[in-house]
Order: sequence, then structure tokens, then C-alpha cells
Amino acid sequence: MHLPDSPLPYDLNGHVALITGANHGIGAATAVALAGCGAGVLLSYLRTSDPEDFPEPYRSNRARTADEVLAKIHSRGGRGVAMEADLRHTSVVPRLFDFAEAELGPVDILVNNATGWVADTFTSDGQHLTGLRSAGLSAATHDQVFSVDARGGALLIAEFARRHIARHAKWGRIVGLTSGGPLGFPTEVSYGAAKAALENYTMSAAFELAPWGITANIVYPPVTDTGWVNDAVREHVKRTPELIHIVGPDEVAQVIAFLSSDLARLITANIIHLR
Repeated sequence: MHLPDSPLPYDLNGHVALITGANHGIGAATAVALAGCGAGVLLSYLRTSDPEDFPEPYRSNRARTADEVLAKIHSRGGRGVAMEADLRHTSVVPRLFDFAEAELGPVDILVNNATGWVADTFTSDGQHLTGLRSAGLSAATHDQVFSVDARGGALLIAEFARRHIARHAKWGRIVGLTSGGPLGFPTEVSYGAAKAALENYTMSAAFELAPWGITANIVYPPVTDTGWVNDAVREHVKRTPELIHIVGPDEVAQVIAFLSSDLARLITANIIHLR
């Protein structure tokens, strides 16, 4: 697991972050980065099983607990706890905040990174550069993604806002992760649509919650190697003018750490497209 090794120049002492999907990839790297800046971090995660034809490194990452990430945080003197939580169940949202408050203090940084990802398509014969074939869109594929990426993300924002306003807090950060874009996400149509919903919820939050000192932004990472990038993907990046970099999760985490800092107080209601 590639996690950032150098401390970042942002002071998040006294803050508490709730990061979803934090047992691998961008979520794990973000947890380490924010803890390295002094924040207490709650790693929310869910072990999942992916199709056998998906790259083994990615499947192994998604099946992990958060123990390895917590060990990294604790070895550097950081504060972190973990809770396995299935965001498809709405009752888990307040329990995450309750756990964070009991162990670390009130949450004032929310990173909506988790996904219920599934590859689906209207033609049922789409194929990824990774070689994985997409299933036909169905109620099941729709609900698997929307229940986490859209509804789960929205409920986390709502719970964050409710508690923030109730305690008369004046500082907060919300960062979501997206992919796809206005032209959709062929061969991952429900995933792209759910991310578009999360973008919209986050933009609304930026304006509605601004009076309470909360910023809300979306980060659109470049192609990020969390175990699924192969030679076909690398060649596709080389051939596509809109794609510039293949990055590690730690590079995206550095941007999220900046957006969580005081330096980014004027940055809100933005979809920040990294290339």
C-alpha cells in the first residue's frame, strides 16, 4: 500500500475527520495525510468481494480491514480509530458520528470517498480497458451504487450539518470524490450517475452551509492506480489528450488535505478536476 511518507504543511490539530472507504486507495491515503496534519481520523470502511476477473491487487485492497492503515497512523503518533460500516443501511450514519464523537470528538471534516461501485451498461456488453465486462443495468445495479455514493453521501452531509449547527460550530470541511462527468460514464452508467448526484448534493451544501463556516468541494482525481491500472489503461492515457497523469492515491490525498486546511477557506462550491 502506497501511503504518503512526508508530513504535509497543514495544521489540523483539534479537528476530527470522518473518511469513508478508508481501508484502501484514496481513502486510506487521505486518512494518513490528515492524521499526519494533526487531525483525529475515523476510518469508515466495508470489506467487499469483487468479480474474479477484476485485477487481483484491487480485489485484495477492497477486501482488507483498516488495520494496516491504522497501524501506519499510530506508528507516526497520529490519532485514528476504525469502524466497519455498510452505508447501504441508513441507520449506520448517526452511529458513525456517535463513535467518532466518543473516541475523538465532534466531526468537522467529512470526506465522502466510499463507493458501492458496480460496472453496468445499457447494452450489457460493455468492456473496460481492464478487461472486465459490464452487466446490464438493473434495479439491483442501480441501488448498489446509488445507496452508497448518492444517498449515503447525502445522509452523511445531512448528519454532519445537523450536528455542526446544533453545537454552534463555525468551521467545517466537506470533500467528495467523483468520476465520470457531464457526458456520463459509459460501461459504468450507474456509477457515473450516482457521482453526479453526489456532486449536486455537495454543491448545494456549499451554499446552504456557508453561514456556519463550512466549505464543500468535489475532487475529480486523474487516473489513480489503486490496483486496477494495467498496460491497456496506460496506453489509453497516452493516447487521450484530456488525460495527463496516472497518479498514486497519496497525490490525491495531498489535495484533499489542502482543501481541509485553513488555507482553503475561500475554496468552496467547486469541482476540482485534477489531471
